[in-house]
Amino acid sequence: MSYATVSNVIETWELIRRIPNYEEIVGTRLFQRFFNLEPGAKIIFGFPEDMDPNSSEVMKSTRFVKHAKYFIQMIDKALNMLGPEEDMLTEILMELGQKHVRYGVRAEYFPAMGRALIDAVASNLDEDKFDQGVKSDWVEVYGALSYDMIRGQRTLAS
Repeated sequence: MSYATVSNVIETWELIRRIPNYEEIVGTRLFQRFFNLEPGAKIIFGFPEDMDPNSSEVMKSTRFVKHAKYFIQMIDKALNMLGPEEDMLTEILMELGQKHVRYGVRAEYFPAMGRALIDAVASNLDEDKFDQGVKSDWVEVYGALSYDMIRGQRTLAS
């Protein structure tokens, strides 16, 4: 990843972090989108498959909101490690990928999670702050991060 790519992602993430209660706002949007893309994944997160991720009950669910916020905190930590701590980040992500195998997370879920993350970030920024170039940068960075997690998952399979 180039410096410009990482810089664009970090700059847009900083804009997200300035939103009051950003972890909940972005996290719940992300999981609503993810569960619409991958309805079968609801079970892994402890939700019934027939749950409507866009319902008002979901937004009142402490479990849903807590998990959404936690995921955003993990994204925040990963993005803060881009650059000088990238080798350590790779190791952490591979271990995290192995851990997620035990939860039932499949590699097939990662593209949908990436789309959901990018949609959640984009929906909380003005178009002039999240243009096609910045979106491409997010796709590249998420692809690299998820690649390490998938590699971690595959080391358990081999």
